[in-house]
Amino acid sequence: MLLKPFERSFYAPSARIVAPELLGHLLVRNTQQGQAAAIIVETEAYLVGDPACHGAPGVTSRNRVMFGPGGYAYVYFIYGCHFCVNVVCQPVGTAEAVLIRAVHPFCGESIMRAARPVIHESSLTNGPGKLCQALTIDRSLNGADLCDTGSAVYIAENKRVDNFRHDFGPVATGPRIGITQAVELPLRFWLNKNPYISKASSKRIRHNGNGSASTIRGPA
Repeated sequence: MLLKPFERSFYAPSARIVAPELLGHLLVRNTQQGQAAAIIVETEAYLVGDPACHGAPGVTSRNRVMFGPGGYAYVYFIYGCHFCVNVVCQPVGTAEAVLIRAVHPFCGESIMRAARPVIHESSLTNGPGKLCQALTIDRSLNGADLCDTGSAVYIAENKRVDNFRHDFGPVATGPRIGITQAVELPLRFWLNKNPYISKASSKRIRHNGNGSASTIRGPA
């Protein structure tokens, strides 16, 4: 299946803008077993001046990809057991990225289940480490071109994104998860009715469509 990637210009704005725009679009993994793809349903933005952003200390061997052009994958290892995949945003020299927190399987689910056997369907990809395990994303894919269909991993446009967002929305926003700095910033975005969103927070802040927001209860 040929899924069309976004142009690199899609990733030129701040991660704050790109993070909600990615919701409903496809994370595609080309493997030796075939293609697996999943729809992005939860993201987090990490920004310039944000102490929780990996780019905050300056360029290191670990975060170097973040300082390159937008539209590349930044993959890191965390807690000694999990990989996380991020989308680099902004022009060269500005380190911002979007963490992909959860995805909804679209095709190639048998490939994902072989890599990550689970009993409960939603636990296949309802967290950043889980989705990387299911899609066999590891540090070897750090720097992968997300704008190239020949890449091992890329992001593709979902032509039915409006329908998907309608079915699983509204888009909600709230504090990021699993960090100790700048925890109050509302930089996490998700499709509130999707069964694959992570369950770490019970309080949700929803966009109401009129520019205001309200706190709502969500699954624990």
